[in-house]
Amino acid sequence: MDDYKNGPILVTGASGGIGGATVRLLAQKGAEVIASGRDAGKLDALAAEIGCRTLPFDLTSEESVAAALDGLDLWGVVNCGGFGGEIATPMETDIAVFDKVIAINTRGALLVTKYASQSMIRLGKGGAIVNVSSQAALVALKGHISYGSSKAALDNITRVSALELGPYGIRVNGVHPTVVMTEMSAFYWGRPEIGEPFLKQMPLGRWATEEDIAAPIAFLLSDGAAMISGVALPIDGGFTAC
Repeated sequence: MDDYKNGPILVTGASGGIGGATVRLLAQKGAEVIASGRDAGKLDALAAEIGCRTLPFDLTSEESVAAALDGLDLWGVVNCGGFGGEIATPMETDIAVFDKVIAINTRGALLVTKYASQSMIRLGKGGAIVNVSSQAALVALKGHISYGSSKAALDNITRVSALELGPYGIRVNGVHPTVVMTEMSAFYWGRPEIGEPFLKQMPLGRWATEEDIAAPIAFLLSDGAAMISGVALPIDGGFTAC
């Protein structure tokens, strides 16, 4: 339990499945969690369920992020806020959608890292940041030109941030989930002609759950990961190993 007593942990995207599962697990482990997300109603329900603090802000606005994080004491961050965008080829992609995906998944995570790390450095206690990337950043997936690009750029933010923040005792890592079969994912991955060949390539042969992703995130925030920084951790049932 002492692993999570260093200070508050901010989780963006907490109104979504992976973010919500991460908030619940961290709270169960005794962490002080600050939940942020787009759906204020879901954040309020999460707060009522587990007693976490909430802090809604707009990931696409530097002014909103700066104002929310100004003077906020933080030890940890989980950048889980994200937008799936569209399923499209490079020939068909809507650049306006591409720009929105980058604005949320990449630029938004960098903004949170920018202002949260200032707080961590000010406090002088070190810290940990976990960026939720995707297997789509590690291998090419059809239709994922926008989403995969946004997460590949996020991976570079992870590596450079690990380099720059390491001297302050701040670790920065990324996790790379496979598909979590949420309602949002089902419209594409739930199609037999799409999902079945994909699962046949995966050694473990099943979709991930939100809890499958939350547990490694919690580990990377813990003292057990004290010497781990700059890694890209696939949580994909072995898919990218093949």
